[in-house]
Amino acid sequence: MTDATQPSSAPLDGDAYGVSHIGLCVSDLARSLRFYCDGLGFAPVIAYEIGDEAAAALEVPTPVELTSQMIAKGTLMIELLHYASPGVIGTPSAQRHQLGLTHLSFLVEDVDAAAARLVEYGGTVVDSTRTSMKSETGSTEIVFLADPDGTRVELMKLG
Repeated sequence: MTDATQPSSAPLDGDAYGVSHIGLCVSDLARSLRFYCDGLGFAPVIAYEIGDEAAAALEVPTPVELTSQMIAKGTLMIELLHYASPGVIGTPSAQRHQLGLTHLSFLVEDVDAAAARLVEYGGTVVDSTRTSMKSETGSTEIVFLADPDGTRVELMKLG
């Protein structure tokens, strides 16, 4: 008998929990493609033009005019969502203790060089986040940037 308070270790329907992608709403698709593809090395995979048929699933009012641009780097896929209609609202959280997506993290060889490159592609370094954590095996270096819309992107060099 299984304890109902404990999660089951068995997957539902085989691969039902396989990772598909992460979705990011962006205000300017071309600008975001430049940051993520030219700056971080993602590659465009496929784009979809989506209309009112998806309004309920997307939880947005009609009319819907959405470009869904899938980009990939290795096994990580990000869906850049650009709403021509109904448009975008709000701003990403700069507070890491706010519920929801807090940041995307990438391992780099040189934190400063990677940050400088991303600034060239529309990123903004959040200087107050520069951190060096020393351990017996070396030093882990971290800095956060804001992507062109303000979503936090962590650059990390493991020590």
